[in-house]
Amino acid sequence: MAEVINDITCKYCGSEGVVKYGTYNGIQRYWCKICRRKFKDDDTTFHMKVSPEFISSALELYYTGSSIDDICLHFRNSKGYHPSKSVVFNWIDKYTDMAVDHFRQYKPQVGDVWACDETVLRLDKKKKIWFWDIIDLRTRYLITSRVSNTRTTDDAQRLMEQAKRITGIAPKKIITDKLYAYWDGIELVFGADTEHVQSSPFAKGDSTSKIERWHSILKERTKVMKAFRNIDTLIQFTDGFLVYYNYFKPHHSLKGKTPAEAAKVDYDVKNWMDVCHLPVSKEIDIQRHSCLLVEEPHMVAKYAKTKRKKLRRKRAISSRRIPSQLSTVRGWKKEGIN
Repeated sequence: MAEVINDITCKYCGSEGVVKYGTYNGIQRYWCKICRRKFKDDDTTFHMKVSPEFISSALELYYTGSSIDDICLHFRNSKGYHPSKSVVFNWIDKYTDMAVDHFRQYKPQVGDVWACDETVLRLDKKKKIWFWDIIDLRTRYLITSRVSNTRTTDDAQRLMEQAKRITGIAPKKIITDKLYAYWDGIELVFGADTEHVQSSPFAKGDSTSKIERWHSILKERTKVMKAFRNIDTLIQFTDGFLVYYNYFKPHHSLKGKTPAEAAKVDYDVKNWMDVCHLPVSKEIDIQRHSCLLVEEPHMVAKYAKTKRKKLRRKRAISSRRIPSQLSTVRGWKKEGIN
């Protein structure tokens, strides 16, 4: 009977239903009865041979302005580790999605005065993509964002609908620039109770200076990347950067707090290291590694089966031909003898 371990919890789901599961190269392995996964008692994550310290450092460097090449160079010079660019990119891709999915559950307590604006991001160095966002002026919390090819009333309306769904409130005032699409977009979602103020970054009183400052931070980060390859990478980066800005980056104007803390969000994932240690269901991990766990064995088995059929067919054909050839040869021999 397997020995139940009381002082070790599952590193993936956090349950205590853990038993010993043999050793490998002298290292004790464990088995979780709840999520049905085996693991070692160390800090490595599922399907990862690298410590989360390297992964969290790569994510921190990436969202603070370093390129993929600079991150690889940092690991080579400081750690003696030589990851490829694809390895680092896969870390960023995986844990950015995990962070975005995790923080989507929270509902910030924002103020009643918002600022809304749009700016241009480059796609494939040629195409212009409009990036829309809304920021709460009291907490500096970035409520939502979206990307589009146009600047129409429909685009503004969808942005307002996203902000209303996330916060659950209608603000008293929304400050925008003089884009005409905001007039109907705000009216259709919030009605006449929300005051719409058209302003500029240098106006006295109600201005868009705070959201323009946020756009300058975003542009400082994206200028290292030059351009995004496709719309999916652009959306993933902006979503990940909003997580970093709202939950991980302290602000001087908020006395060292993050916008999420100012918005009274009760969260325990304070940095990228905590993101790396988030428990993940087995189904999600299998989906992310489907090429390794599902597709490749299926393809190998199918190829081997097809190969066996071809061999059997060739043998059957050859076995049918041999008797006829022999009889023909024997017949020639008999005629020659007679």
